[in-house]
Amino acid sequence: MSTNENANAAARLNRFKNKGKDTTEMRRRRIEVNVELRKAKKDEQMLKRRNVSTLPDDATSPLQENRSNQALAHWSVEEIVKGINSNNMELQLQATQAARKLLSREKQPPIDSIIRAGLIPKFVSFLARADCSPIQFESAWALTNIASGTSEQTKAVVDGGAIPAFISLLASPHTHISEQAVWALGNIAGDGSTYRDLVIKFGAIEPLLSLLAVPDLSSLASGYLRNVTWTLSNLCRNKNPAPPIEAIEQILPTLVRLLHHDDHEVLADTCWALSYLTDGSNDRIEVVVKTGLVPQLVKLLGCSELPIMTPSLRAIGNIVTGTDEQTQIVIDSGALSVFPSLLSHHKSNIQKEAAWTMSNITAGRQDQIQRVVDHGLVPYLIGILRKGDFKSQKEAVWAVTNYTSGGTIDQIVYLVQTGVVEPLLNLLSAKDSKTVLVILDAISNIFLAAEKINETEKLCLMIEECGGLDKIEALQSHENEQVYKASSTLIEKYFSAEEEEDQNVVPESTDASYTFQIQGNTPDTFNF
Repeated sequence: MSTNENANAAARLNRFKNKGKDTTEMRRRRIEVNVELRKAKKDEQMLKRRNVSTLPDDATSPLQENRSNQALAHWSVEEIVKGINSNNMELQLQATQAARKLLSREKQPPIDSIIRAGLIPKFVSFLARADCSPIQFESAWALTNIASGTSEQTKAVVDGGAIPAFISLLASPHTHISEQAVWALGNIAGDGSTYRDLVIKFGAIEPLLSLLAVPDLSSLASGYLRNVTWTLSNLCRNKNPAPPIEAIEQILPTLVRLLHHDDHEVLADTCWALSYLTDGSNDRIEVVVKTGLVPQLVKLLGCSELPIMTPSLRAIGNIVTGTDEQTQIVIDSGALSVFPSLLSHHKSNIQKEAAWTMSNITAGRQDQIQRVVDHGLVPYLIGILRKGDFKSQKEAVWAVTNYTSGGTIDQIVYLVQTGVVEPLLNLLSAKDSKTVLVILDAISNIFLAAEKINETEKLCLMIEECGGLDKIEALQSHENEQVYKASSTLIEKYFSAEEEEDQNVVPESTDASYTFQIQGNTPDTFNF
């Protein structure tokens, strides 16, 4: 177990762009071991959606559900098969509508029974019946709900030839039919990267984007606009492989436009789309950043709506895993002024992602670390170390350690003055070896700064005073080899009796500004 943890810790350390760390590994990509950060299930966007309305909307559907049609919901699958296979158009329509009603019921729709009955090819053929728009609509709705199911069920729809048929329907003169086609394609693309790429390959992007090619997006019905936005976001979703770059470049101008709309669902799904597109290599991040959308994304980050804040934070967090220049665009767009509220948010998931974002900013240049200091964010990180939930604390630990790896002596002095040492040491009792190693790395970095300004003894006293020495000593019997080696090194170097006799460290500076002055009631003897 400990071997894996060691490897994972080392891997993550190398993904950060730390000064003084392995310069060949300048990436700051989060490794798979922390992939739960990407999977905030409760806040996550829906992959597939089933249309469970009992009636088509009167405003959008030409179908009148009258009393004579009430019995349709009670047709058996056998009766539906018989009706659909008849040569009577009216009967085919009634049977298709009955199938749609079965597939639209809230609980346990008989999707597999409908598939086994061989009805999918029939439904797909009905999509082409431009002479009978009601049957196009009913079959499109039925297929949408089948495609909202499992991957196997979605596969049955794709294998039935539905993708090109739905793409053709995007241009239907009937809005409710075109919207149903949009929805179906969203469900198919949402299944995974294979079907997403198939939808793209069949040429869905251009006709989808043309649905939004109006001077004013507000002229579109909100439900319609939401559906198109959601389907576009599914075309941006999934990795291994990520969507083709050409497709992304085609979609991005529309996403930029949608990012300025005022509908909250449209904004949320657009932000999710951007969070998927920025979850990749630096060149993929660059494709998004060069559109100039970061300031608007930052603006949405500051809104109080959780469904918009969550994906916009994810997208911003992804962007700062990129280059220093990409990170600087986020900083210059004013993002740091939003972080006091994010780092103290009542939702722990927001706190965690905000701390993760900070960890990638503090892994940057010293002037970027200084911006974190200037925005007063260090006390918020320390607040999370003190009383955040453990997942947030882990991210705050990384933020602090990266800060100590790349920060100036002045910046590290400020970190200590703000009270980082005690809460950091308290987390050495964590069960997670990886986090313990990262904390020991931070302590070691702080000692290196203390040595340079001849304040080692004061730092030792400070650590002893808050019970930290006992915690470091206890780690010498830790099951993880790297942990006990790192703790033993700290003890031998700074806390052994011999160390007192070896006072040959020449201080680089004894400027008063370097004194680690602890705030509060601590005795002056523990100035650092």
